[in-house]
Amino acid sequence: MQLLTIGAFARAAGLSPKALRLYDELGLLPPAAVDAENGYRFYDPGQLERARFIASLRRLDMPLTRIRRICELPPEDAAAEVGRYWSQVAADTATREQLAAVLVGRLSAQVDQNRPAPELSLRAAARSATGLVRDTDEDVAYAGTRLLAVADGMRGTAGALAAEAAVAALHRLETRPGDEPGALLDVLAAAFADADAAVRSVAGREHGHRDTARRDGGRAVTTLTALLWTGSHTGLAHVGDTRAYLLRDGGLRQLTGDHSWVREQLELGRLSHEETAVHPRRSLLTAALDGGGTQPDLALHPAAAGDRYLLCTDGLWSVVATATLRTVLCGCADPGRAADELVAAAYAAGAPDNVACVVADVTAS
Repeated sequence: MQLLTIGAFARAAGLSPKALRLYDELGLLPPAAVDAENGYRFYDPGQLERARFIASLRRLDMPLTRIRRICELPPEDAAAEVGRYWSQVAADTATREQLAAVLVGRLSAQVDQNRPAPELSLRAAARSATGLVRDTDEDVAYAGTRLLAVADGMRGTAGALAAEAAVAALHRLETRPGDEPGALLDVLAAAFADADAAVRSVAGREHGHRDTARRDGGRAVTTLTALLWTGSHTGLAHVGDTRAYLLRDGGLRQLTGDHSWVREQLELGRLSHEETAVHPRRSLLTAALDGGGTQPDLALHPAAAGDRYLLCTDGLWSVVATATLRTVLCGCADPGRAADELVAAAYAAGAPDNVACVVADVTAS
């Protein structure tokens, strides 16, 4: 078989001659032959598959040392290693995305502070229901004058107590003096640390009742999503798969990302949106408040008159389509009526889980 010059091989493989020379030096892709007199490199066409594989891995920004290890593995192990690498990249990207959102929010708040503050107020309603299948309610919904929150404890007595304790730990925010928007996220982060400590306290109290907790199938673990209002901005903190949505100008947008196994698989391209909706592991969480110091996702959002927020547990969003959520939120002028209609929609869909929601309107005073 005729060998290819380094230039011809580079064009066929989608690599540059410079890259091929580097890969040769690293022992990653040695040429099939080297001219003894002039040092020209020649490659076997059979090396193209390996070269293209390396080029694909480099497009993922994978380090060369890791590529070399992967190239030495059998296909099944190599596939698993590529998956692990991309999971880490996705996690790092999500962390940077969150940091960028926080920085943008804080900088936007500094700009907004130089403008006349609009006279806005918050009007909210909370609802919680057991559902058609469960015999106990582990969901908690709270709507105050400044604070909105929903929590979903893991099934069982300990989970219900964890959800109640987590939300109760945030109540002090209602009477806290008004914070500047730039400080809002720090305040929420500290409050979530208090909530996590409250869950840890519940776990300690339940330690002596392990038999009861085992029969209930529960642990002291809960999700928590909370929104804190300043008058011009909302600070959002979130752990788990409870959700926050914003209805603005007729469009409904999800503000939180689920900390769940199926979401990770979706981002990795291993599951489709349709598959995540019915996957048997769709309720498996990757983050929750369990007393172990879990850090929340944080975001700052400017508020506008006419905004409507929805906070809810998975007992609502997992059985009621997003289009239906939007229809109900657009069709009910009163927050309490909207919350009632949302719970009714969950019941109409079978309500296999507890249902909790908070609907809040930003209105011009």
